[in-house]
Amino acid sequence: MINKNFNIENASLNEELKINFSNIISLLGENIGREGLVKTPERASKAMRFLTSGYDTDPKQILESAMFKEEYKEMVIVKDIELYSLCEHHVLPFFGKAHIAYIPNGYIVGLSKIPRVVDVFARRLQVQERMTEQILECINDTLKPQGVAVVIEASHMCMMMRGIQKQNSTTTTSGFRGAFKEIETRNEFLKLISSSLS
Repeated sequence: MINKNFNIENASLNEELKINFSNIISLLGENIGREGLVKTPERASKAMRFLTSGYDTDPKQILESAMFKEEYKEMVIVKDIELYSLCEHHVLPFFGKAHIAYIPNGYIVGLSKIPRVVDVFARRLQVQERMTEQILECINDTLKPQGVAVVIEASHMCMMMRGIQKQNSTTTTSGFRGAFKEIETRNEFLKLISSSLS
């Protein structure tokens, strides 16, 4: 469910976040009056509002705003879509790339809208597994294509900076609907996203 009051310009919420960040910094033993920290609560508030701005956007409306009738029925792939999100377990970043394909069924969508959908779901407190499914279902439910495929590869700071501290680990998640459940179609997609055509 989208929170319609959750927008970046909400002054009262920004002020409340600022106070809470100030309290956190103080509780950690820092001097909130120190020159380098005086404006940190305000900056942190603005950063957090931006990084979670996906709650205020309906991704289906993004797709619906640029759907066009077209008889093209082959695979459409948008790959290497950069994404940056926050892990909901530790509020630490995870980042990587999304690769998305769909096979039209009467409608295509403006190519820039697919990365925008990724951004909407990435700019929320997330887990990679759920985000993969959300992107997949949004495209599948809105475009109603013959098939959809989503693969996300990401590095998680909660694994790299703390806990297990494995700096070179990556996590891959995937989801397939419709025609992409067929091995031949899925393999074509996986081959195309792993190779360079240049």
